[in-house]
Amino acid sequence: MEKKVTIIIPNYNGLKFMEPCMKALETQSDKNFELLVVDNGSTDGSVDWLKEHEIPTIYLEENTGFSGAVNVGIRHARTPYVILLNNDTEPEPDYVKELVRVMDQSPRIFSASSKMIQLHQRELMDDAGDMYSVLGWAYQRGVGQSIKKYDKPRTVFAACAGAAIYRRKVFDEIGGFDEAHFAYLEDIDVGYRARIHGYENVYCPAAVVYHVGSGTSGSKYNSFKVKLAARNNIYLNYKNMPAFQLLFNSIPILLGIFVKYLFFRKIGFASDYIEGLKEGVRTVRRTKKVPFRKSRFVNYLKIEGDLIFGTLLYVWEFLRRKLKIDRSY
Repeated sequence: MEKKVTIIIPNYNGLKFMEPCMKALETQSDKNFELLVVDNGSTDGSVDWLKEHEIPTIYLEENTGFSGAVNVGIRHARTPYVILLNNDTEPEPDYVKELVRVMDQSPRIFSASSKMIQLHQRELMDDAGDMYSVLGWAYQRGVGQSIKKYDKPRTVFAACAGAAIYRRKVFDEIGGFDEAHFAYLEDIDVGYRARIHGYENVYCPAAVVYHVGSGTSGSKYNSFKVKLAARNNIYLNYKNMPAFQLLFNSIPILLGIFVKYLFFRKIGFASDYIEGLKEGVRTVRRTKKVPFRKSRFVNYLKIEGDLIFGTLLYVWEFLRRKLKIDRSY
């Protein structure tokens, strides 16, 4: 039987995660997939382990970041779909089957995000699809909430590339992951570009995966992560919003930057955040701007509506956490 999907696992010094991830993949009910690891110049023994276990792997000489590694894997794949899977994950047995089932429903679906659950707190969500807001804030839908509240399929702004499936041929149309990003927000960016071209990104709650989180970077907030995310946020808005949309959203984006600055100042990363913003403005032309076409104007209107909705959803989830409002959706 011809394979329908290639599972691409980018790895950078993730030896401690590889064995549990591979064991989980061995339990898949649908084994009709190819497996490909892209090693990003690891120095922790990952290379020897992968060779010893004869796991199909492309070995890169240096760390090209998440974007560079998955692009290599996507170009190498020949299946209709590709699953991008972080090494610090453990998927449940029906994970692959459910993601493929969703993608088979419509050729207009570009990606499907899985139900990502915190590995060490399995009653709590890690990600139920990624959202973006008119403030320029990207966020994980459902993070820290009860897993019981996120059992309904729905459209999302973008899939979390830590455990999502993509329609491979669409990358030929919209371009691959932006290697200027290196890491962080690259999945929001590629989902945004797919939306501009008229594709959908969806959430598939039946595809369950457990995720350690920050397995490579080591922590939720650190200097490297804060700086890159700030820089990439500049890239993200510049490349995907035409001039009229940037102008329309300029005030909420500036407000979002100010609020984030206050947050990072409070936790000790203000200088990193400012440095990342400055680098983003200074190097913004490293990233390729999506050309505006009148034929896509309706898509831009839909996206703008989703950015506003994403802001309202963020506020709603914030209030839910503060007021402990219990509601499933």
